[in-house]
Amino acid sequence: MSQRVVITAGAAGIGQVMARTFAAAGAEVWVTDVDEAALASVSPGIRASNVDVADERQMAAFFNEVKEIWGEIDVLCANAGIKGPTAAIDEMPMVEWRDCLAVNLDGAMLAAKHAAPFMKAQRSGVILFTSSTAGLYGFPYRAPYAAAKWAVIGLMKTVAMELGPFGIRANAIAPGSVTGSRIDRVFEAEAAAKGMTYEQVRDGYAAGTALGRLVDPEDIASMAVFLASDAARMVSGQVITVDGFTINPDPRV
Repeated sequence: MSQRVVITAGAAGIGQVMARTFAAAGAEVWVTDVDEAALASVSPGIRASNVDVADERQMAAFFNEVKEIWGEIDVLCANAGIKGPTAAIDEMPMVEWRDCLAVNLDGAMLAAKHAAPFMKAQRSGVILFTSSTAGLYGFPYRAPYAAAKWAVIGLMKTVAMELGPFGIRANAIAPGSVTGSRIDRVFEAEAAAKGMTYEQVRDGYAAGTALGRLVDPEDIASMAVFLASDAARMVSGQVITVDGFTINPDPRV
């Protein structure tokens, strides 16, 4: 039987490519998102629901619907995240700090919380958290994002310990700078904060990796499909970086 895969923030960006890649591998896929336009463009055959991952009532209702229709979940990709504010720590707006943590950290926890009962009952499953290299090295001017992505790694390791006895694996993927509209906005905001051009920031990030280039979303999706497969059956509690090997986490030119 094909895998049943839930992907939060799966209608655009990395999540969208994850959804298409899992579907191409034969999985049944159900995505959530808050972007109505993106949800409307989800590929045929992929289920889609408008869900705010930071709202537990919405998350509980969504997973109840999954239970009624599917009855089981084989793979959860807790992928939802926002970039948060770009600001020095002494100028950090508290509301924006909390919003960033709510989506990136609370959303990951709520996804795992509500998927775990499915997997415990079937004594199998895979939970993949999307962290970031910002969760390994820090990220100047992006304190809430870095803090949340560090916390996601601690959450993942704890979940792997708790659920391992039920045959459930948990890992985190830590992407580097992934091409697309979201990283373009990050580069633009960072350029403004540092007094640099967009091109200088973009080229600096690429130069900060051993491979000298940015990551494509397909690279992340391929790793997710591998980690969810039996080929990775003994891989749990790990942070897998897909970043071209970051050698300078704060590249400046």
